[in-house]
Amino acid sequence: MKYFENIEDIKDVSEAVVALGNFDGVHLGHQALIAKTVEISKEMGIKSAVFTFSNHPKNMLPMAKSVKSIIYNDEKRGIMEDLGVDYMYNLPFTQEIMTMSPSYFVEKLLVRKLLMKVGVCGFNFHFGYRGEGNPKILEYLGRELNFKVCEMKPVEIEGNVVSSSLIRTLIASGRVDRCKTYMGRNYEIGGEVVVGNRLGRKLGFPTSNLVIDESMVTPPNGVYVTLCDYDGKKYPSVTNVGNKPTIGEYSKNVETHIFNFDKELYGKKIIVEFLEKTRDEVKFDSLEELSEQILRDCREAYEYHKSKGLL
Repeated sequence: MKYFENIEDIKDVSEAVVALGNFDGVHLGHQALIAKTVEISKEMGIKSAVFTFSNHPKNMLPMAKSVKSIIYNDEKRGIMEDLGVDYMYNLPFTQEIMTMSPSYFVEKLLVRKLLMKVGVCGFNFHFGYRGEGNPKILEYLGRELNFKVCEMKPVEIEGNVVSSSLIRTLIASGRVDRCKTYMGRNYEIGGEVVVGNRLGRKLGFPTSNLVIDESMVTPPNGVYVTLCDYDGKKYPSVTNVGNKPTIGEYSKNVETHIFNFDKELYGKKIIVEFLEKTRDEVKFDSLEELSEQILRDCREAYEYHKSKGLL
């Protein structure tokens, strides 16, 4: 897959069927749209492409509430490649793009630069200045500029329209067990393991610590049954998300205890997949009470993994 991060870098590309959207989360609705894009491209004998933005457009709007990301750009890139996309255009949403009229955006960028022959979009796709463009306008421009449009209907699961906003709500409310239903994979947090206060090790439960990225949507403080992905292998684990109220004031972070694991992970990259929340974060009166609760948390998570055949 060819990957482009700037308009200036887009060179030597061929005519393509282009999936249009933000694709934050690349959930099952997005995957259906991209699968359709790849399918049409094969039928036509041309390339498949995804056009998206590396930052959320709403975060460029003055006074708008910040929209947090569900996945990192490199994770999005990997998923797109796995879905069989030939080109990925992951461009920054800039002031220049934000002020383009719908017709200018389509003609100058999608048609002339990306050589779009078919645009595949969702029913709620908007583009151009103030989001004035929509699928109907895209179809009108297609008749003028010689490209076709495929508008996808919403994907519904269990009576809910699959959307990034739904997934953000599930994560923010701790319903991580529901994410896979709509994403097709577990919600996860990744990063480099940093040195913590080593309290877990002193209590007999060594943990690998990740710093929370404030640009990403994160689950509420509490304890979760998790899987830890390291070096291509998944290990059963239990994770605390929180501020460690029993021992002082700390920034929100992610602490993961991996069962039956004795490797040193400081400076290594791991991914923590969230399976289920077991309890809220609690402030205990003593370290002894905290240690007893951690033991119960570990036992509960261990039994969960055992029941799933993971231990």
